[in-house]
Amino acid sequence: MADSEALPSLAGDPVAVEALLRAVFGVVVDEAIQKGTNASQKVCEWKEPEELKQLLDLELRSQGESQEQILERCRAVIRYSVKTGHPRFFNQLFSGLDPHALAGRIITESLNTSQYTYEIAPVFVLMEEEVLRKLRALVGWSSGDGIFCPGGSISNMYAVNLARYQRYPDCKQRGLRTLPPLALFTSKECHYSIQKGAAFLGLGTDSVRVVKADERGKMVPEDLERQIGMAEAEGAVPFLVSATSGTTVLGAFDPLEAIADVCQRHGLWLHVDAAWGGSVLLSQTHRHLLDGIQRADSVAWNPHKLLAAGLQCSALLLQDTSNLLKRCHGSQASYLFQQDKFYDVALDTGDKVVQCGRRVDCLKLWLMWKAQGDQGLERRIDQAFALARYLVEEIKKREGLELVMEPEFVNVCFWFVPPSLRGKQDSPDYHERLSKVAPMLKERMVKEGSMMIGYQPHGTRGNFFRVVVANPALTCADMDFLLNELERLGQDL
Repeated sequence: MADSEALPSLAGDPVAVEALLRAVFGVVVDEAIQKGTNASQKVCEWKEPEELKQLLDLELRSQGESQEQILERCRAVIRYSVKTGHPRFFNQLFSGLDPHALAGRIITESLNTSQYTYEIAPVFVLMEEEVLRKLRALVGWSSGDGIFCPGGSISNMYAVNLARYQRYPDCKQRGLRTLPPLALFTSKECHYSIQKGAAFLGLGTDSVRVVKADERGKMVPEDLERQIGMAEAEGAVPFLVSATSGTTVLGAFDPLEAIADVCQRHGLWLHVDAAWGGSVLLSQTHRHLLDGIQRADSVAWNPHKLLAAGLQCSALLLQDTSNLLKRCHGSQASYLFQQDKFYDVALDTGDKVVQCGRRVDCLKLWLMWKAQGDQGLERRIDQAFALARYLVEEIKKREGLELVMEPEFVNVCFWFVPPSLRGKQDSPDYHERLSKVAPMLKERMVKEGSMMIGYQPHGTRGNFFRVVVANPALTCADMDFLLNELERLGQDL
């Protein structure tokens, strides 16, 4: 249709609006959900950027398009997007598609409210507090506070800000000039958001003291003790330790009890970044990996990862009951947080966060939890562990596959050793050549659309694959396919 032809608006035509949305939902169900989770379909349809721009026709023009064209736009967006709910998508720490969580996301988008006051989000204010209460109880706290954040990185950043404010409340008004040099401590396996948070909050990345990790990626408490002493000797004031429960690459769990002992001796805030591993608390079999988490001051936990609640769903949990979140972040905007409202203004949670507008992130998790119950979610976690163990045992049986280490979580890290390198471990260029294998296989699998697996170097180790076994729909057949497909893609290398 030519740009000069004006098209009628849907505004004021409820029949047309309904017809459009029913058609769009039909496309979503057919293309994104049914095909997007079907193992016989592609995970992705790779196109180079310039070709993809042409296929999508991204330019925004002066005139609108017909509804038939809009539906084609929807199909194209889905067609060329990566299907993260696909059983062959192992690329990130999130995957899978839970139908109840998706239903919650659809309702959330349809209602389009902001979770800052009870008056415009009454259902979700009450729901968020109940979900946070449940998460805190799993950590081991009978009381406390919390908030849903836009991602685990922000949760970690909030924890650093809260720890600083608790020790130096004047810094909220008077800024960094009131502070001595501060030091926070985390392991070399921590998430990069700790460094980013230190920079963003004005502490500087030099304030982050990197503690040694052992060969399995766990923080070494003795080195933490040593680093604290060194910081104090240099004139810095230690104030926070960030431990990790479920590191990004190796899936390691720091020894929280020993770290909590160190924090207790030195009067330091203990934050646990359990964005990846927090959901293990639902499993009676595996929750011992987080022993000691109840001693933390704050915990970051992302149910959008292992629980498959859908992006984004990230909780910051606090043991604090003194309203620290609101004291640290609040600014009492009089047009939102009037103190003479006709209801209990303690229900207005918006001043606990740095944001103004805040997305509703609790409904998808609440609805999924209602459908699954504690028992269903526990089975989901245990199944992920069982499938990861199955994959490890299959790797051990096959020639050309070498584990980086025995995993304790659902991150399975290994090298694919191609036929040309087998038996040549003593060659001077072996590790250099092996490091090139994973990127080559990644390109092949993506361009074929058969599966997606992440890879990375790690310390002195060259590139290896990291398979994340998290999708609740996975089966042993998917694990077998993964290994068979790697062998097929790499047979000529």
